[in-house]
Amino acid sequence: MKKHELVAFQGEKGAFSQEAIGKLLGGRAEAVPRPSFQEVFHSLKDKTVDAAVIPIENTLAGSVHENYDHLLHFDFPIVAETSVRINHHLIALAGVPFGKIRRVYSHPVALNQCLHFFARHPRLEKVTFYDTAGSVKMIVEEQVKDAAAIASAVAAEIYGARILKRSVEDDRQNFTRFFLLRRAEDIQRRPPAAGRNREWKISLVFTTRNVPGALFRALGALALRDVNLTKIESRPLRGKPWEYLFYLDFIGKLDEPRVKNALNHLEELADFLRVLGCYPRGD
Repeated sequence: MKKHELVAFQGEKGAFSQEAIGKLLGGRAEAVPRPSFQEVFHSLKDKTVDAAVIPIENTLAGSVHENYDHLLHFDFPIVAETSVRINHHLIALAGVPFGKIRRVYSHPVALNQCLHFFARHPRLEKVTFYDTAGSVKMIVEEQVKDAAAIASAVAAEIYGARILKRSVEDDRQNFTRFFLLRRAEDIQRRPPAAGRNREWKISLVFTTRNVPGALFRALGALALRDVNLTKIESRPLRGKPWEYLFYLDFIGKLDEPRVKNALNHLEELADFLRVLGCYPRGD
């Protein structure tokens, strides 16, 4: 194994995805920023990086639908997951007081998670930007003295900015779940390992015929074996209007007899089924 793995993520250094990389891989990972999720996946496909970390859902904003679509298209196995507590801080140039701030830049999801703060300070204009950490980087590079950004404390440290107000988010129970992805051939050489007594999860995607009771019967294949379903997500099936792909997460390992039986039963009922990953359940 190389001393440092290159791990792609969407955004600029200091993004919450970089914190997830640290939680998943520790000091052996070098975070590689990419401007879009699609470029993250292409970097892994082109072998310019060793792995990728993507957000898949937030406890307040919900699922990252684009990444569900990419998981289906690129077919990179999920090998681990983790959750990151999202702390939004108001960040500006060093020496700029809060009273001079008129605009606040950040990703639209981050802005919408701080609405109570903006209600208390109606003079502040919300300005959407492509990335939380990227908004800090822009303010510092362009020396913008009447604006601030909402981003992580790590972003403030990386770009030499100052935190004006801490934890401006509306809800403290704000977490984002991230997946670690690798190429299938790399998984065969280095299978994922879990800590002692840690549960495992399986993620998969399937479709059914558009007939009454089809989804009920499909989910029944899990329920009959007492398989604990932890998430279900639907996405439009391209080329077939009003038909859907169903993404499931549930507790179990592929080598468990009850899981094998459930998947065999589900495969009989589904028009299409693909396991996206079997991995240790995150913290």
